[in-house]
Amino acid sequence: MLAGKKILVGITGSIAAYKSVYLVRLLIKAGAEVKVIMTPSAKDFVSPLTLSTLSRNPVIIDLFDEQSWANHVMLGRWADIMVIAPLSCNTLAKMANGLCDNLLLATYLSATCPVVVAPAMDEDMWHHPSTKANLVILESFGNHIIPVEKGDLASGLNGEGRMAEPEGIIEYITTNFFLTRPLDGKKALVTAGPTYEPIDPVRFIGNHSSGKMGIAIAKELYHRGAAVTLVMGPSQYEFSAEGIAVVRVKTADQMYKSCHDNYPESDLTVMAAAVADYTPVETADQKIKKKSDSLTITLSKTKDILKSLGEKKNSKQVLVGFALETNDEKKNALEKLAKKNADMIILNSMMDAGAGFGYDTNKITIFDKSGQEFSFDTKSKTDVAKDIVDTIIRLYYA
Repeated sequence: MLAGKKILVGITGSIAAYKSVYLVRLLIKAGAEVKVIMTPSAKDFVSPLTLSTLSRNPVIIDLFDEQSWANHVMLGRWADIMVIAPLSCNTLAKMANGLCDNLLLATYLSATCPVVVAPAMDEDMWHHPSTKANLVILESFGNHIIPVEKGDLASGLNGEGRMAEPEGIIEYITTNFFLTRPLDGKKALVTAGPTYEPIDPVRFIGNHSSGKMGIAIAKELYHRGAAVTLVMGPSQYEFSAEGIAVVRVKTADQMYKSCHDNYPESDLTVMAAAVADYTPVETADQKIKKKSDSLTITLSKTKDILKSLGEKKNSKQVLVGFALETNDEKKNALEKLAKKNADMIILNSMMDAGAGFGYDTNKITIFDKSGQEFSFDTKSKTDVAKDIVDTIIRLYYA
């Protein structure tokens, strides 16, 4: 999404400037063209040499030096977006009051592109009335403010004032400025996480699914314009996001019912949950005591959610399933694609390093019903979700 975009990064005098090094690296890795402006005090916190090496452009600090004059007007017109990260309390006050005593401020006042700021300061400074007033003024000028985070601060305190993490800044500018929204007006249904099938009040049959992949897909679909309902099995991750309706369930039967409640209105459904294949026929009312050397539990098949949705699918609906395999991966995935009447199957292999349950990364191959195959390298689950949604949009919504 950022390939070829021109991004001007402004760095002010804050201990959080060390994060800007990683921010620049991520922008370059994403294919953006990056130029960096620093305030003179920012040099005390991070090296211009490091930033010029990473950005592949000279770092600009002074309005003029012995050899040249920095054209702040052209810098402000060159960029597709200007990101000031970190934004110190001092520079915030200057921006709110139109002061112009360094190159960064001169460029800001000349910028014709959107301006995004990521404040960073100690908690007491962050909560000071003058800071709040300056933020209101800055926002009234049309600037975009990325909220601070809570955590350990340079003062040794723990509280609000931390600059947003570089990954969060990347996500913010991508989502708000560079994402197309081809799914506007579409409704999406996503499942995520495991199901727990109770044996007794304290024991259950489950699996190691974290729900991370399904959450990432739900977020990406929302970013592309879809109204998303996420049916989430039990997970250690408490997820909530504005614009995404989250339905929490525990068992396969509960997930089945929730999916069928939401499916008729869904244009696009992605079944990323790891639903239990079997459930105990009987659930004990009390904890089962260890009385004998063995215990037999009779299991019955759970309802096949993907297959049941495939049977109800109309010509306008898109249905996507997952196949987690340990052997004969492609053969099993293609059989599942056909049997479940899905439009697309996303294959995970437990044999691939960094894929499967519990990882922050994944490696996928996508098969569609027309016989096409799309393979991807191991990536973060956030990037995998982008690949999945990109493929869905290209095949069904372009």
